[in-house]
Amino acid sequence: MRDELVITALRRALLGRQPADGLVLHSDRGGQYASKGFRKLLAGQDLQSMSRAGECYDNAVAESFWSRLKAEVMESGVFLSLEDARAAIGDYIDNYYNVMRKHSNLHPIQFESKHISQS
Repeated sequence: MRDELVITALRRALLGRQPADGLVLHSDRGGQYASKGFRKLLAGQDLQSMSRAGECYDNAVAESFWSRLKAEVMESGVFLSLEDARAAIGDYIDNYYNVMRKHSNLHPIQFESKHISQS
């Protein structure tokens, strides 16, 4: 994945959501998230990404998600098209990961409600 993709996605999210101070962006340690351009955008927005040195639980939710996605959806490593990849990943998130797995974090609707009430 190119760093331009994650930079564009983060810019859109920040413009659309206008998050409160103290936001931590949960990402894995992929090269695009460690790129100079992405790190510059984070610094300019006063955001933290990746866990702090020696703090393995800072990013446990993101690491767990990506681990399960890679093991359960992307084991073959090949999709015939971008649309097939999007459909498979979307189906996994919407119909399996968020429905079948028990989470200790807020449900997306609860998170959204809490976010709106704090704005």
